[in-house]
Amino acid sequence: MKFGIIGDFDSNNPTHVGTNSALTHAGACSIEWLATNEAHDYSSFDGLICSPGSPYRSEQGALDGVRYAREHNVPLLATCGGFQHLILEYARNVAGFKDAAHEENDPSASVFFLQRLACSLAGKTLNVSTQPGTLAHRCYASETAEERYYCNFGLNPEYRSTLVDAGLVVSGWDDTSEVRIVELPGHPFFLGTVFVPQMRSTSEHPHPLVSGFYNACRL
Repeated sequence: MKFGIIGDFDSNNPTHVGTNSALTHAGACSIEWLATNEAHDYSSFDGLICSPGSPYRSEQGALDGVRYAREHNVPLLATCGGFQHLILEYARNVAGFKDAAHEENDPSASVFFLQRLACSLAGKTLNVSTQPGTLAHRCYASETAEERYYCNFGLNPEYRSTLVDAGLVVSGWDDTSEVRIVELPGHPFFLGTVFVPQMRSTSEHPHPLVSGFYNACRL
């Protein structure tokens, strides 16, 4: 199988190195990073990851990869910055908010689906609860987990119900009920996390979300 990572690889970014390692822990052998400012043939990949580490060189390049995965039933795992762009793509192309914006990328916009968090999550390890019956819950085989965060931006809670009404499911939240995992029912694997599960993966214990993604790519 062949895996594509949507993002601009930086060997000094530990979440980028960790993403490669986590895929290897799950069993992947062929991994290619897909720079966001270049065109790619996404049809040649069995699965796509939208990586941590935004802002990307090209917001639209990242959104194009996410959209391809959603529309063509290609398994997608989107973490941290990837989560943010999964939300942005869904808001624009499914929920119908063509002017949906990310505060990091367009601070002068008026419709922020992604905004700077009042309290940064970077460097924090927090509990995550999962909704029974969801893909996230099946992967974890548990209703709770601890995860590490690296981000300063998240979903604007004003638009949570908008995304849910458009078909996106909130399948994980923290102790304050803030959204931490979203997924798309009926898709082989289309899941985004505010945290970076790759960083908890080891060769002895591959992360369950990364393993779930890998297994979906095998089907």
